[in-house]
Amino acid sequence: HFQVVGGKVKKPGKRGRKPAKIDLKAKLERSRQSARECRARKKLRYQYLEELVSSRERAICALREELEMYKQWCMAMDQGKIPSEIKALLTGEEQGKAQQNSAKLAKAGKTEANSSNP
Repeated sequence: HFQVVGGKVKKPGKRGRKPAKIDLKAKLERSRQSARECRARKKLRYQYLEELVSSRERAICALREELEMYKQWCMAMDQGKIPSEIKALLTGEEQGKAQQNSAKLAKAGKTEANSSNP
């Protein structure tokens, strides 16, 4: 199956003219450069993944320690003891509530004073 275009017989398949003889040394050098870049990208990707795994492992250790601390607190409270950390949290909350209540009372006093004076 041949085509006749402009009086010339063309074979089906590749279009356009054939590329000039590519310099083999240049082609090999491009291939080597591409391989170097690929290895460098691969190395960076593995470094990134190793850092990610390491950071996740550290996070897991920290969470395990925190969980163990909470277990100890629960065991102490089951025995009727209140851990000092929880006491500190409770006294801190009570102080915070007292400060909030006093602030609310002060605001309420100001609004009442303003509404009573026309």
